[in-house]
Amino acid sequence: MHHDQALERLRLQGHRLTPQRILVLSVMSEGGQHMGVDEVFRRAREAYQYMDIATVYRTLRLFKEAGVVTEVEIGDRLHYELTSPGDRHHHMVCRICSGAYNLSPHYLSEFRDTLVHDFGFLPDLEHFSVSGTCADCQEQSGGGAGQPGVADLEL
Repeated sequence: MHHDQALERLRLQGHRLTPQRILVLSVMSEGGQHMGVDEVFRRAREAYQYMDIATVYRTLRLFKEAGVVTEVEIGDRLHYELTSPGDRHHHMVCRICSGAYNLSPHYLSEFRDTLVHDFGFLPDLEHFSVSGTCADCQEQSGGGAGQPGVADLEL
């Protein structure tokens, strides 16, 4: 989603476009993918010295509820990125290196259908994240692709 599209979406939903919200949106728009709250705060504060971290948290929560950003847990922290309306956005997150990789929605179609058919349960898979171990980390830990590495073993 582009900056202007996000502003329009917020406006159509009746949200006030305060200078702080516009600044956070600009930071997100310029920042690329998967920005942590601390990074958004640091960049916003560079532009406006009176920005506080609570405002950034509240603004990102509002943006998430409005469908302007998606939230993904990477390591022990939440990260955000701009998203398009109605866009299904999925991630695979490596628990070792904290790498985040996009996962195409078609991989979850069969999973959704199984849950609906077998359990009558309609899952919310619009923004879905799977944690595990990426191929590089598996290789480094001695486990090949498809084989659990040391970090994958449950004790």
